[in-house]
Amino acid sequence: MFCRNWTIFLVCLISLAGVAFCQSTQQPPTQPQGEIGYSAPGAEQNKTLLLRDFHPVSMLHGPVHNVDRAKYYVIDVHNHVNDARGIDEHMDPKRVVEIMDATNVRTVVILTGMWRDKLQKVIAEMVKPYPGRFMVFTQIDWSKIDDPSFSQQMVEQLDDAVARGARGLKVLKDLGLGVRDKSGKLLAVDDPRLDPVWEECGRLGIPVSIHVTDPEAFFHSVDNTNERYEELIEHPDWSFYGPQFPSKELILAARDRMFRKHPHTTFISLHMANWPENLDYVSHLLDTLPNVNVEFGAREAELGRQPRRAREFFIKYQDRIMFGTDNGMDEAMYRNHFRWLETGDEYFDYWGYPAQGRWKIYGMELPDRVLEKVYHKNAERIFGQFRGSAKGK
Repeated sequence: MFCRNWTIFLVCLISLAGVAFCQSTQQPPTQPQGEIGYSAPGAEQNKTLLLRDFHPVSMLHGPVHNVDRAKYYVIDVHNHVNDARGIDEHMDPKRVVEIMDATNVRTVVILTGMWRDKLQKVIAEMVKPYPGRFMVFTQIDWSKIDDPSFSQQMVEQLDDAVARGARGLKVLKDLGLGVRDKSGKLLAVDDPRLDPVWEECGRLGIPVSIHVTDPEAFFHSVDNTNERYEELIEHPDWSFYGPQFPSKELILAARDRMFRKHPHTTFISLHMANWPENLDYVSHLLDTLPNVNVEFGAREAELGRQPRRAREFFIKYQDRIMFGTDNGMDEAMYRNHFRWLETGDEYFDYWGYPAQGRWKIYGMELPDRVLEKVYHKNAERIFGQFRGSAKGK
């Protein structure tokens, strides 16, 4: 009895082993010939292409309207070419003028001119040899912030800069995010020590081009939900996420209080008031503060991905928007901006794609009356407010 049961057990075991062997040697089931499937085995595991190596070519067939020269001459109110800080690589001034002539850019505003001797160097190289082609702005010397006479010194420095030829004041984003006094406290945008400076700009009739905060994504965690992940990985110091920084909203609220406090000073709130992702906010700002204007330097990407809303905004606020690039000097760069403003082309790269995010932009095809104001008329009106020299001169 025992032998008979043992024999049956061995036969079953051998049979099972044979089935397992046959299954292990069989090929995976194949798709019937001529039939297209829906998913390949291991598809998820095969998605190994690095994001930095992903450069898809659009298959969209649509009209392309290249614009070599702006329809109306341009004043670029936001540039740093050959500035005092060396933000961009130095260019031969003759080459800069060639680019301007080729694209119908009449005047470029060099915002970061610093002060005194450094300012004078920019004026000597760029402004005086090319009358009408360049303007330069001065800046505040934050190293003096703890001096008891800081306010008076900065007013005097501003007067000196205007006497040398500066035609505006530029404020960088370190105000509100980086400038600290000796106690380690961040200097608020509406700190009263700055009030005399803003007032002096109003008295002189020169605009204040002010940049505070940065794109909204820079104030969020740098993870797989951040639309500007690649940019922030490349520039980790551009991230202002964390308890060591005030929120974007708090900084902008301080800036807007300062705007309101100085109604006789003209402010150019750079980068579309630094919230182009929220045009409802920018609209409210312009509706409530008539001394504030905006420009769109380095924000073509943000505005270009919302063409209907942006076009509506440009038409409504056509007297308050100025042309700016903040992208160095390059014919292709200007032409990319002209295509965005002048044509109805769809789904094309913003200048610098994909640095600010992996999306495309759409042309706004702005009316001529709006284009002319944005390209130069609004800037000319603001710069025409200049009232001359400093006190006693």
